[in-house]
Amino acid sequence: MNKNWMQRQRLLGYFFIGPNMLGVLLFFILPAIYSLYLVFTDYKFMNPAMNFVGLDNIKRLLQDDIFYISLKNTIIFLLAVPVSIGLAFIVAVILNQSVYLKKLLRALYFMPYITSGVAIAFVWMLLFQPNQGPINGFLRAIGISNPPGWLSTVETSMYAIDIIWIWFMLGYNMIIYLAALQEISGELLEAAKIDGAKRIQLIRSIVWPLVSPTTFLLLITGMIMTIKTFGIVQAITQGGPGNSTTILSLYVYQNAFRYYEMGYAATLSWALFALIMIITLIQWWGQKRWVHY
Repeated sequence: MNKNWMQRQRLLGYFFIGPNMLGVLLFFILPAIYSLYLVFTDYKFMNPAMNFVGLDNIKRLLQDDIFYISLKNTIIFLLAVPVSIGLAFIVAVILNQSVYLKKLLRALYFMPYITSGVAIAFVWMLLFQPNQGPINGFLRAIGISNPPGWLSTVETSMYAIDIIWIWFMLGYNMIIYLAALQEISGELLEAAKIDGAKRIQLIRSIVWPLVSPTTFLLLITGMIMTIKTFGIVQAITQGGPGNSTTILSLYVYQNAFRYYEMGYAATLSWALFALIMIITLIQWWGQKRWVHY
C-alpha cells in the first residue's frame, strides 16, 4: 500500500513538471543543439541551401576584428555590474534606516528597472546630447569648458553606456539588498554597538559579510544578464559610433537578423555562451574566499 502510494506521488510529480520540462526541451535544449549544428554550416536565413563548411566559421571568428572589438566592449560593459552592486549596497543601507520618505525613495530607485527600454534610451540620448544636453550644460556651468562627447565619440561612448546600465540596475540590486538587510538580527548589531563598534565597523565587519551570499547572487545574475542584453545598446547607439558600443550579444543579433548569416551568428552565440561559462566558473571558484554562509 505504501509502495503504491509512493508510485502515485512520483507519477503526480512527473505530471506537474512535465509541461515545464517539455517547454525546456522544445525551446531551449533542441534549439541549442540545432545552433551547434549551424556552427558547421553556411546557412543563411531564407536560403534553403545549407552546406557543411567544417571549421570555417570558427576560423572566421578568430580572424574577425569586430569580434575582438565586441569582446573588449563586453568586458568594459561588465564593469558596470560591480559598480552598480556597490552603489546599491550603500543606498540600501541608507534606506534601511529611519529616513524621511524612504518608501517613496525606494520606489523611485526601483522605477528605472521596470521602465521601457525605448523610453530609457530616448531620455539618456537627450541627457547625453553633447551640445545642448543638461549633463554637459552642468559641466560647463562648473567650469569644464570641453566636456565629454559621451555617446557621440568613440572614446567615451562605451563608458556612457556603462553609466546608463549602472543607473538601470541600481534599483533592482537595492531591493534585493534591502530584503537581505532586514534579515540581519537587530540583537547582533546592538551587541556590537555595546562592544564599541562604530557605524563603519558595523557595516564593514558585520553587515557586509552577512549579506555576502546576496552579493554573490547579484554578481552571478548581473553578469549573465549584462552579457546577454543588447536591447538598450541597440536602441541608443545601434553599436556605433564606429562599432565602439558593439557588444558581443549585439554582434550576434546583427549577424543573425541584419546580415542573415545564421551559421556565423550561431558561432558567435556559442562564443558568448563560453564567455558566460568562464565568468560563472571563475565566480564560483572565487566565492569560497569571500562568501560567508
